[in-house]
Amino acid sequence: QVQLVESGGGLVQAGGSLKLSCVASGSDFTLNSMGWYRQVPGKERDSVAFITSIGTTSYADSVKGRFTISRDNTKNSVYLQMDSLQPEDTAVYYCNSRGFTSRGPFNSWGQGTQVTVSS
Repeated sequence: QVQLVESGGGLVQAGGSLKLSCVASGSDFTLNSMGWYRQVPGKERDSVAFITSIGTTSYADSVKGRFTISRDNTKNSVYLQMDSLQPEDTAVYYCNSRGFTSRGPFNSWGQGTQVTVSS
């Protein structure tokens, strides 16, 4: 079992920045892809950004040029730098990771962290 813990959410004014962090823990695991998703009440959870084990990234059109995903494999961590935040970025942000343990593949989610952008 691989656990993910996010941090870094909060309240920020429009135009401001926040950086989310997510660290994976467990035993005997290999991380492959890592990503960030977000969800607002009543809507589906949407992909925000994605990074592979070799650093290839992809972004939702709505955040391209404003958000940057990165990872530190030595720390089993993934980050999301969010700049030029807008009220429509308000959501609960979830970290996701896929990979393998000695028991087989896993697909883990964090508990979520609230990001609120005021206008």
